[in-house]
Amino acid sequence: MLIRLKIHSIFFHVFSFVLMACYILGVEKQPYGALTDGRSVELFILKNQQGMEATIITYGAILVSLKVPDRNGKLDDIVLGWDTLDDYVKHRNQGGSIAGRHAGYIANGRYKWDGVEYQLSTNSKGMHVHGGSDGFATKLWKGRVTSDGNVQRVELTYLSPDGEAGYPGNLSTTVTYSLTDQNEFQMDFRATTDKDTVVNLMNHAYMNLAGEGNGKILGHVLQVNADQYGLLDENRLTSGELQSVDGTPFDFRKPAVVGDRLTMINDQLTLARGFDHNFVVRGGGGKLVPAASVSHPQSGRVMEILTTQPAVLFYTGQKLSANSVGKGGKHYPAYSAFALEVQAMPDAPNKPHLPSIILRTGERYQQTTIFRFSVE
Repeated sequence: MLIRLKIHSIFFHVFSFVLMACYILGVEKQPYGALTDGRSVELFILKNQQGMEATIITYGAILVSLKVPDRNGKLDDIVLGWDTLDDYVKHRNQGGSIAGRHAGYIANGRYKWDGVEYQLSTNSKGMHVHGGSDGFATKLWKGRVTSDGNVQRVELTYLSPDGEAGYPGNLSTTVTYSLTDQNEFQMDFRATTDKDTVVNLMNHAYMNLAGEGNGKILGHVLQVNADQYGLLDENRLTSGELQSVDGTPFDFRKPAVVGDRLTMINDQLTLARGFDHNFVVRGGGGKLVPAASVSHPQSGRVMEILTTQPAVLFYTGQKLSANSVGKGGKHYPAYSAFALEVQAMPDAPNKPHLPSIILRTGERYQQTTIFRFSVE
């Protein structure tokens, strides 16, 4: 009997220590259901002292929610998404997932490197988009909690085997989500390979600073630190041609209301039914620099983006549908969210004049993006 009591006491103290450790780290870990093959999916909640919360699941390394205070301290979830794991599985390659190995598209699913042509899987009009139909957004990642001082982190890892989706090399990938007490949500991307391969990783979140499902983003105010943007061709794909933003609706070097720009007469806006264009970040592609900022005057929320990536794609959510039902039964009609996707330029493997995204054997892929939140 005494032995049993001692065992229970030890178990209680160990359990209490684990709970206390999670409390100190500001991280909660919970089960989030299982995939059809029985593998368990976990959910992590990062919290800071300002009340901000970030929720991540190991399926697709998805950012499920990001709760941010307004000028009155009221928290709203600004990330579009769904209520259940089944919904996220159904809506693959959407809603806060990690796009990879290659975010954006590769024309015809083909690229050539070192004299060898690689045929990748295609999943959209003959294109390879966001890593294909079986890309990183559909993978079960391994998650663990880490900490560095007062910064809470969730580290997710995935080993993409040689030949997956047609890519060469075993790619070891790590994505780390961090939340600071300064309301900075940081994403660090790391990867290594045993064969030269293509890598271009990003988080594919759709956002609305008024709160997901709370109207359209036409009143949001955007600034982009870019002097050039990428033109779309007749198929609404990036042509590879860069054009100055001078005298165009794409000049966001000074803050501008998104809805005002959408009403301007411009062939590129007509072609895409809005913005769906890459901007070349001024000074980007190596060091951490400011890429863009967006604000919502009614709530006072401001989001600044800093990144080491060379480009940011601005998308105004025109392909969203009122028939799409998201969290809590809310509908997500066209223009009810924006995306600011920091990445390399689309189809870079086939356009030698654009910055290379080839990761060579023995090298390390490293990218960082920070979403810094404040109020005004």
